[in-house]
Amino acid sequence: MAEPAQPAADRLRPPDGMWRRRVASFGHAFRGVWAALRSEVHLRFHALATVVVIGLGFYYGISRLEWALVAISVACVWSAELVNTAIEALTDLASPEYHPLAGKAKDVAAGAVLLAALGALVVGALVFGPKIFPL
Repeated sequence: MAEPAQPAADRLRPPDGMWRRRVASFGHAFRGVWAALRSEVHLRFHALATVVVIGLGFYYGISRLEWALVAISVACVWSAELVNTAIEALTDLASPEYHPLAGKAKDVAAGAVLLAALGALVVGALVFGPKIFPL
């Protein structure tokens, strides 16, 4: 005999403990960001730049589209910096002694941060330039 069908609410309910694990994963992520902020000078610089940009955005009353561009730029820079930090830590773990490929991995990851930061700089110039230096 076939099993009776589960009510729709039970089928959509995640397994016990799944929500706890999901909430805990956010805690792990925030702990990772905090650890990177404490250990990485460049990330602290990006944090300061983020505060300045948000302040400028409120001061100049930028539009929703401009806020979206600024938010995407900030998220890209922070994401690149965090991935760079993770790659550096894993590279140091896997290759404690100098190896050319380890150096290449670190350089490429740092290059990704540089490109994200330059892109954010361009967005910042396009959004805030006309407001700071009106023609």
